[in-house]
Amino acid sequence: MDEVCSCEQEATTPTSKVLFSFGVIADIQYADLDDGYDFLGIRRRYYKHSLCHLQSAIEYWNGMETQLEFVLQLGDIIDGFNAQHNMSERALERVMKEFKTLRTPVHHIWGNHELYNFKRDYLTKSELNTKYLQDETLHGNYIRDQNATGDADAELYYAYQFCPMAKFRFILLDAYDLSILGRDTSTKKYEDSLHLLREKNPNEDLNSPIGLSDPRFVQFNGGFSQDQLDWVNDILTYADKNQERVVIVGHLPIHPDSTDSLCLAWNYKAALSVIHSHQSVVCFLAGHLHDGGYCQDSHGIHHLTFEGIIETPPESNAFGTVYVYDDRMILKGRGRVPDRVMHYRDDRP
Repeated sequence: MDEVCSCEQEATTPTSKVLFSFGVIADIQYADLDDGYDFLGIRRRYYKHSLCHLQSAIEYWNGMETQLEFVLQLGDIIDGFNAQHNMSERALERVMKEFKTLRTPVHHIWGNHELYNFKRDYLTKSELNTKYLQDETLHGNYIRDQNATGDADAELYYAYQFCPMAKFRFILLDAYDLSILGRDTSTKKYEDSLHLLREKNPNEDLNSPIGLSDPRFVQFNGGFSQDQLDWVNDILTYADKNQERVVIVGHLPIHPDSTDSLCLAWNYKAALSVIHSHQSVVCFLAGHLHDGGYCQDSHGIHHLTFEGIIETPPESNAFGTVYVYDDRMILKGRGRVPDRVMHYRDDRP
């Protein structure tokens, strides 16, 4: 309750009432393993304790006097080490048991670690597929249905949009639509992604950026198909016409100033080109880079990369609550996540 009050104290106009709020958490990467280190052997990772951080976040959100509209889980919910120890399903069940105690809906994004543990067809049938929460009113009438493209199920992407209130829309993207992770090796997207990686990354280990002029072209990153970008364009065209504000969410950052160059989406420039051709987008939320990052780009869009739970020491935490106003969003962070005030650009017709 104190945080809601502190946010409302910043109000200076009659339109400054909190419209709704939502929670954000990223890169939990739980595993029932002792602490370890990143692939460079430098950054400590708290595999077991990540569950404690999630429990603390849920306890905090459940204790708020004004209930959240929803929570965004930005991907990498369990760690890839689970697959090596044949613990993937058990680890996912353990984390989802905690999320079920949350008193508000959770929207799940897929990151690279989901795809280390499971094939796409498994994820599609799992509790990590929250597409049932999408706004159905746009389908058929305003935006194309990806099933209408004629693609086989194995080629489809996991993306959807929802509308928590009138004039405000969220779009969840599949940043591994183009990837060699999780896709059947017989699919065209797998073949195209492998060809791109081999073209850009001559290293034997495709997770290695050594010697690369474009270090983002590694296996643990991915990209967006043209079909998915066309789908986003359709939604943003509708949002522009109806004077909506839009927040886009994906596991991978898409702006170089909001992340390390190693953690960018492969075709981030194409994604930015689509977004910058519309007036409705106010913010892009991402995970993946465990240190977090932020920038406001030349078009006034806020790019916010959330700090990861997995590299958060036991004495701290890393999650945030976002309060949405008519003219801005206010992030109240906990632990490693800093507070931010993000005003919208004022160029809507």
